[in-house]
Amino acid sequence: MKIALIKKSKNCIKIVKKNPWFTLVLGIMLLLLIVVILSSQPGITEDFDDRTSFICWEEKCLAKISLDSVNTVNAPTFHSVESCRLTCGKHGNLLPLPTIANLGKKLVQIDLSNMKLLAGGSPEVKAYLRSIFEIFRQNLKTECGGNAISPSNMSVYVVINVHDKEVKLDRHTNESYKLAVTQEPGRVYVTIYAETAFGARHALETLSQLTSRVNYDNSCSIYIISANIEDKPVFKHRGILIDTSRHFIPVRDLERTLGAMAANKLNVLHWHATDSHSFPLLLSKIPLLARLGAYSGNETYTESDIKHLVEYAKLRGIRILMEIDSPAHASNGWQFGNKAAMGNLVLCRNHHPWEEACMQPPCGQLNPANPNVYNVLGLIYKNLQELIPTDDMFHMGGDEVAYSCWEGSSEVKDYMLTKGYALNDSGFKALWAEFHNRALKAWDNAIGHSNTKIILWTSDLTDPNNIGTYLDKDRFIIEAWTSQTDPVPHRLLKMGYEVIYASVDAWYLDHGFNGGQSHSWKDVYDNRIPRVPKVLGGEAALWSEIVDSNNLDTRLWPRAAALAERLWSNPNSPPEDATYRLMETRNRLIRRGVQVSEILPEWCYLNEGRC
Repeated sequence: MKIALIKKSKNCIKIVKKNPWFTLVLGIMLLLLIVVILSSQPGITEDFDDRTSFICWEEKCLAKISLDSVNTVNAPTFHSVESCRLTCGKHGNLLPLPTIANLGKKLVQIDLSNMKLLAGGSPEVKAYLRSIFEIFRQNLKTECGGNAISPSNMSVYVVINVHDKEVKLDRHTNESYKLAVTQEPGRVYVTIYAETAFGARHALETLSQLTSRVNYDNSCSIYIISANIEDKPVFKHRGILIDTSRHFIPVRDLERTLGAMAANKLNVLHWHATDSHSFPLLLSKIPLLARLGAYSGNETYTESDIKHLVEYAKLRGIRILMEIDSPAHASNGWQFGNKAAMGNLVLCRNHHPWEEACMQPPCGQLNPANPNVYNVLGLIYKNLQELIPTDDMFHMGGDEVAYSCWEGSSEVKDYMLTKGYALNDSGFKALWAEFHNRALKAWDNAIGHSNTKIILWTSDLTDPNNIGTYLDKDRFIIEAWTSQTDPVPHRLLKMGYEVIYASVDAWYLDHGFNGGQSHSWKDVYDNRIPRVPKVLGGEAALWSEIVDSNNLDTRLWPRAAALAERLWSNPNSPPEDATYRLMETRNRLIRRGVQVSEILPEWCYLNEGRC
């Protein structure tokens, strides 16, 4: 049998050698056989196309590969889910929701090299507009992931007019804008009108959300839709607190955070720069604070770093609100007093066991009886004012004072007796209030006026039963880190105090990672604050006990984006209505280099409403 097969094989080889045409015919037959076999596998070539195709079905974007039972003949088809969502439904990929938005349905391809800016306004405003326009274009390039941008014959003209002649960002700045995108044969017109340059910046951020990308064969095509939008924020103060004392956060990470904040129209970086753990600000007027208080010489912020971050933030519509925490939460860095012939500036520094003298290790509390404390604070304030020119608000911390620390100092007790303060809770509260009023005077003297609003955290001192006796409602703003159901903020509002919300059970983003319950993006979104004149807005707080460069992004995002929509538009809709817009925001941030936590399985993301 084996011999017969060998003879047959040899005969076939002889036939092939003598008849080359037979070889060609045989090859063609084999090729046709392969094609028949492959085509007999259902959908094997169509699967690849379906995996990159999406349809808009009942105002939801669905992957074609998932639709076995839906007739999609008349449904629009798109080459990316991003493009599909841009035109499918009422609000496309917009987040935060605009006040009024009417979006078109037609996508046209644009080329960034054919995009021109026509800026109207004062010379200062025009310079700012040119800078933010370049940031806008660079963001679109970055979102293409390094791929070559496909050329297009469609020119884009961006016309921006700004009424205000100054570029000044403070708590009174008008951030409203009007944006229109119209399509004509061969060109797209974008017209933006805003009262201030910062409203125009927000309009450009919205414009970036009116674009989508299709990546194919190492090239990136950018599309845009027509739109008419009128928009303004509900709350003036929309912030994120970053703590750089417990862990040092490098400048590059703060830059990335500012960029992500800008993408979501958040406008305040509350920089909790100092605490008992470290003092990383290297200030020329009092450099000993950082030299003795920073973790290392490489873990400081120089004056040039601070100036750079202030300008970097301003170009992204964000102001930096510095916090120098006091009189508690002050320790390392302040120990130079005796050697400098200034007496004890700090008490209970690094006291052990810490439970005896503070709320959290390491201990430390400024010495309210030493007048040199206020002199040093004045130098800090003046230095910071030169670096951060906006002087309408400043944060002095002010919470978690431990009376036991002051009670252990004979210097403090002797001072209290000379002032007529009883050595009990009432007397220590009066001493605490005196500290803040003397610190306020040091601030006013340092900057040369008394118009600054000073922010303090809620505490025993700011309790409605006490605050009216100690703190002027025309000078002090209270940041409430109370729970959502706590009546204290409402009582403070009735007393005439302005309030910023930082709800501990919804907007403390560090919670849950070291015990306790974490707050999901839906918890953040669902926390609704009163829409009344004395409520300035709110902040998400990311304390850094267990946060550093390696997990900064994922702890912030996308939960801070949920906060952004709550504070910008304050919608009445449930979180579920924001899910897919938040997913597109997540993807946009990732394309811009931010590491963002996931909120949905990918299949659910590609098949809206089916999970």
